[in-house]
Amino acid sequence: MRAVMLAAGVGNRLGTATDTPKSLLSFGGRTLLQRHLENLASLGVTSLTLCVGYRADLVEAHVENAPLPVRCVRNADYRRGSVLSLWTVRNALACDDDALLMDADVLYAPALLSRLVRSRYANCFLLDEAFVPGDEPVKICVAEGRIIEFRKRIAPDLRYDLWGESVGFFKFAPDCARALAARCETYVEAGRLDEPYEEAIRDLVVEGRYPLAFEMVAPLPWLEIDFPEDLVRARETILPQLDQYP
Repeated sequence: MRAVMLAAGVGNRLGTATDTPKSLLSFGGRTLLQRHLENLASLGVTSLTLCVGYRADLVEAHVENAPLPVRCVRNADYRRGSVLSLWTVRNALACDDDALLMDADVLYAPALLSRLVRSRYANCFLLDEAFVPGDEPVKICVAEGRIIEFRKRIAPDLRYDLWGESVGFFKFAPDCARALAARCETYVEAGRLDEPYEEAIRDLVVEGRYPLAFEMVAPLPWLEIDFPEDLVRARETILPQLDQYP
């Protein structure tokens, strides 16, 4: 199993909280990226392809002595939508092996990633049903055990049995990963460079050609780092919980 990680963004919503790439933010003496690398290596992931952009030199230097092989691919237009970052690493995604797709700006318990890697489902999302609804979370909606929607904004008339927040980590079998890479190609060819990569994944959900399953993650602690208040919550609330879920 290989991993693909998106770490190119500027992190504008952090404002003046940091001028370093979000993947290099440190919590408990270890950066987010260092934690990712250690977790991936411990689960037997064979390699990581890392999409970098903002201050790419810092990120590339950080992985020189990584515990697994890391290849950095630069997205020169990293200020555009994240679908362009996923397109930049499309060749790594469209391989003949199972692929993990991960956001780099997440602090989480190692058991959360283990749940994804060891899931019996070939194509798997992570769903946190214990989330606070709002405009910001990317939501997974499930009806009769099947994912029917994957988006921040959900149609008010959509009927579903279960919903939750997406962690931003996914596992794809080779055929589904290739389909996702092809969808990114379609976005770029159409000039839709400011779309989030989640829209390409949503296309797979809507098309329904591939079995897309999910694993529940609550009560495992995790947090996506987007805003200055997330830094505070990560250090004061999430970090102390991580040792409870090794």
